[in-house]
Amino acid sequence: MQYPCNEDTATVSSVGESVKGRTAPAGRGRSGYRQEQAQATRDRIAAAARRLFAVDGYRMTTMTAIAREAGVADRTVYSAFGAKREILSAICEKWLEDARAQEVVGEAVAASDAAETVRLAARFLRSLFETGYDVMQLFDAAMAEDPETRALLRAKLDGRNQAMNAIVASLGTHLVMPLPAAQAVYRALAAVGVYQELAVESGWSTDQYERWLTDQLTRQLLGR
Repeated sequence: MQYPCNEDTATVSSVGESVKGRTAPAGRGRSGYRQEQAQATRDRIAAAARRLFAVDGYRMTTMTAIAREAGVADRTVYSAFGAKREILSAICEKWLEDARAQEVVGEAVAASDAAETVRLAARFLRSLFETGYDVMQLFDAAMAEDPETRALLRAKLDGRNQAMNAIVASLGTHLVMPLPAAQAVYRALAAVGVYQELAVESGWSTDQYERWLTDQLTRQLLGR
């Protein structure tokens, strides 16, 4: 099974700010220490980019601005990621980790009770939006970029849809409509506009949003 940001993520070299003159802590090899430093630098760059994307938008944010926000040299950003879309990919990976996306989908598919599967299906969407509403908006904005960026984002959205389709498919004979229709209903409820209208514009709490999703999915998919 694949998840939204686990596809087509470019392989990048481990790089970071120079640690010349520093010694690795006892019990850890120099290579391992350098890798940790490189990952910390990548994380700082991705976090800085996420902040700027939310304020200035994906298109208007330059690699130089990201470097300045992260407190590193321009060349460090390019060495770590190569292109802005690779930073977007790293942001997505961190978002899914924070949302526990893989764990929640696995629990939903493995649940033996249909009601529990539906509850976890709602929890999955709540987790995605609660930890990454800005990333979901960013996806929409970045779709207007170059063909490579669009291809990257489409692959990630395909991964999300595959995960969601698997959750619905696990309901099997409990579904009261054909499987493709049930999967389409779930994907429709996952639209950014739905969450924005309810949780952002109308001020619903994430608990209210999750309860509403659970009710809707229970009625639509299970006929209860």
